[in-house]
This record gives sequence, C-alpha cells and structure tokens, in this order.
Amino acid sequence: MPTPPRPLPSLSVRRAAPAADAARRGLALGLLGVLLFALTFPMTRLAVGPSEAPQLPPAFVTGGRAAGAGLLSLLWLAAARAPLPPPRLWASLALSAAGTVFGFPLCIALALREAPAMHAAVVTGVLPLATAALAAWVLHQRARAGFWVCAAAGCALVLAFAVHEGGGRLSTADGWLLAAVGCAAVGYVWGARLSAEMPAEHVISWALVACLPITAPWALATWPEAPASTAAWGGFAYVTVVSMWLGFFAWYRALALGGTLRVSQVQLLQPFLALLAAVPLLGEPLRASTLAFALAVLATVAIGRRFARPAPAAVPRTPQPPQSPIPHPHEGDSP
Repeated sequence: MPTPPRPLPSLSVRRAAPAADAARRGLALGLLGVLLFALTFPMTRLAVGPSEAPQLPPAFVTGGRAAGAGLLSLLWLAAARAPLPPPRLWASLALSAAGTVFGFPLCIALALREAPAMHAAVVTGVLPLATAALAAWVLHQRARAGFWVCAAAGCALVLAFAVHEGGGRLSTADGWLLAAVGCAAVGYVWGARLSAEMPAEHVISWALVACLPITAPWALATWPEAPASTAAWGGFAYVTVVSMWLGFFAWYRALALGGTLRVSQVQLLQPFLALLAAVPLLGEPLRASTLAFALAVLATVAIGRRFARPAPAAVPRTPQPPQSPIPHPHEGDSP
C-alpha cells in the first residue's frame, strides 16, 4: 500500500524556522561579544592606572583607542572595498559614534582612575536594562509592564550599591559610570538600527573612520609625556583592537539578528566575567558585598528579560457563517 505524502509545513512554520535560526545565531554572537567586552574594565584600569599610581592619561586612552581602531578600520574597509554608507544613514552613524567612540570610553577612563574595576562592573551591570529600555522606545520593541518594574529595581540596586561603597553618597566616579551606561545604550541601539541595513562590521568601522579627523589630533595632543608600564600599554592595545573594534563586529550583528531587546540581556554575564578577570589582572579582592549586589542586579536583569517579550496578542476569532442544521438520520421519514 503506497505511503500517503507527508503534508507540507504551513507558511507560518516555514517563516518561523529562519527567524528562530537568526535568533539563535544572534544569542551566540551576543555571548561572543560579551566575552570580548568583559575585559574592557580591567584593561582600561591597567591602561589609566589608579590615582595613586597613574599611567596613561584618560584623555589619551579615549582618543588613542578610537584613533588606532579608526586606522585599522580604514585599512579593513579599503581591503574589503566597502561602499560608502548612503547619506540618510550618516546621522545614525554620528549618534552611534557619539555613544561608543567618544562617550563611553571617556566616561569609563575617567571613572576607572578613581574607582576599582569591580565597582565599575557592578554599577554598569544595569546596562542591559538601559539598552533594552531605549530600544523599546526608539525601535518600538514593546515590553510588558513587568520589564519596566525590573528596570526601575535594577537602577535602584545600582544606586544603592554606589551609595554603600561611597560611604553614604555618590562619588564622582559613580556619575561617570552612570553617564557611561547612557552613552553605551545610545551607541548600541543606533548601532543595531544601522546593522539592520548594512553589515555590522561596516557600522563600527565607518563610525570610527568618520571620527578620525577628531580622534587622530586628539590622540597626538594628549600623547603621554611620562613613561607608562608595559601592562598599561598592553591594556591600551586590548581596548583599541578588541573593545573598540573587533568586539562590535559580533555585538552589532547579534543585536540585529536576535533583536536588541532580547540580545542586550546577554550582557548580564558581563559584570561577573569582569569581576573574575579583575582578580588575577589587577589583584582586586572580591568582597562579599560586591558579589551580593552583583547577584541582585543579575537577578533583576534575568527577571526583566522574561518580560522583555511583548505579551502575545489575542488572535481574533473569525466569525463562522451560520450552518444549516444537520437532520437526524430518520428525520423526515414517515413513521
């Protein structure tokens, strides 16, 4: 007896398969980006040094890392023969660069001259919620009310940690760290928008190249006069090549593939990776209070991630046409 042909999958199933595959690849690339970004705080701390033993000036670390990454981007774009972005995208490129090329690196470098890398990792642990909140507003990626409750709770925890560590008040470094969170969220969201229209590696590369007329003179003007340690220059090299350039190849593509609201929450792992890295690289002690606040922020972000997806819309019921009654088998028969 011939086997009946298997029914073809419905149109909705065929459309859902590529979408699910893109979401998985987005999460995988997001994890790679987080692994690359996790060393940014310890490496920046190595580059600038503590206030009692300063190394490279924060202004040089900011301009120098962007200028170095910009030169690498220029060579890469020329080798790839990448086309110029269309004029309508340059405003978004400028916003992305303002957040990731200038704002975040400068705020972090200034903060890490005063605050330990572990402190910075906890305070900026709210970055996934900030990115998701901005994405919900800018990209119209709606979230449930529970997400906003978690976002507020995460911000409150971060502020409580900063006040606790500052002896009852916020420090100047905390202000720089919170400003860094806002700058990074702006850069990530506009970078994700651009990555939906052009390759992710082109987004960060063109942003860095466009900033070269500013960053190259900036780096030369702030070139350090005093000698710095080999470790400081090693930290500077990492934040130039990886934190400022290669990490965004994976991160922007991940945000575009998996959705900014969802993939940004992968960053909940970043504070813990930074905490672990700060121990061998900087010799910073991992205190119980730091770990407790980091776990609390992690829990808030993890719960918020569950509410990041919009509530399923109710499927409207299609009105059924009235059907004629089915007669009883014997209805109408004569007795």
